[in-house]
Amino acid sequence: MTKVRVAVDAMGGDRPPEEIVAGAFAARSDKVEPVLFGRREALEPHAQGLEIVHAEDVVAMDEKPSDAAREKRNSSMFAACRAVGEGDAQAVVSAGNTGAMLAAGLLEIRRLPDVHRPAIAVPLPSVGGTSVLIDAGANADARPEHLLQFGHMGSVFAEEILGISSASVALLSIGEEPEKGNRLVRETHPLLEASHLDFVGNVESRELLAHAADVVVCDGFTGNMALKLMEGTIKTLLDELRKEIVASARGKLGGLLIRPAARGLRKRLDPDTYGGAYLLGLRGLSVIAHGNSSRTAIANAITLGAQGAAANVVARVAARLEEEVAVAPG
Repeated sequence: MTKVRVAVDAMGGDRPPEEIVAGAFAARSDKVEPVLFGRREALEPHAQGLEIVHAEDVVAMDEKPSDAAREKRNSSMFAACRAVGEGDAQAVVSAGNTGAMLAAGLLEIRRLPDVHRPAIAVPLPSVGGTSVLIDAGANADARPEHLLQFGHMGSVFAEEILGISSASVALLSIGEEPEKGNRLVRETHPLLEASHLDFVGNVESRELLAHAADVVVCDGFTGNMALKLMEGTIKTLLDELRKEIVASARGKLGGLLIRPAARGLRKRLDPDTYGGAYLLGLRGLSVIAHGNSSRTAIANAITLGAQGAAANVVARVAARLEEEVAVAPG
């Protein structure tokens, strides 16, 4: 069986390279071969036999994407993306600068022919099953036709990776009625309604964790705000619950009784479960991990990339968009 080679930006993210390397080592299997990109001297002491591709430059977390694209083409991030673009790897994973990762994807991997804008697709651990939020931050501004494509790309993700047949698609808005929302939402609604997607209408943000739909579509500004609000709320609630449990003897006793359920809830709501998000719409698979990703999150992100490569997600997205262009009026 041919292994899926996953290029890993070992210098990206908030944590030291050894954390990324540990995650890569944990993800290695008879089906997955992580390849580390970064400064050899920093990686070799921890590589444990993993292949290293030397890249001297590093894209900083606060670096402007335009500066990185102009001055850091030899960085670990851009080199890892180039490996996918040139066919030396089937997926790339980075916990580095998201904007720079988008620029690297566009320059080194390039867009699919019919794609207007790549989009970030994030799995949401909702009640009753996982949902896909798209776009979660790649495009702060978007047009209705972009959101229509996001719906198609998110559906492929839901069907191929999450195993959902005939994924339902909803549009994030401030009300369920078609006339609610800003101009972008109001103009996108009829496009989704007229498409071949299983469009179920508008949904509000309070329904996101209640499985509003299999795929929830929005512009990147709205999606990123919603995602970070959810992550912050979940973390705060779980942290406060822990404080209340250990604050008294009665709380500690109750904590022992609910510990199995609490652990299950925390695991289900933990962003590390998937480890990253696909940047869909490119000619190769790109997985963007959280900047503070632990080794567990990195391992899961690598697995997610390999899973997408094995499922031919890129080819499926390309075929879906090609079909939509062929049947579009005019």
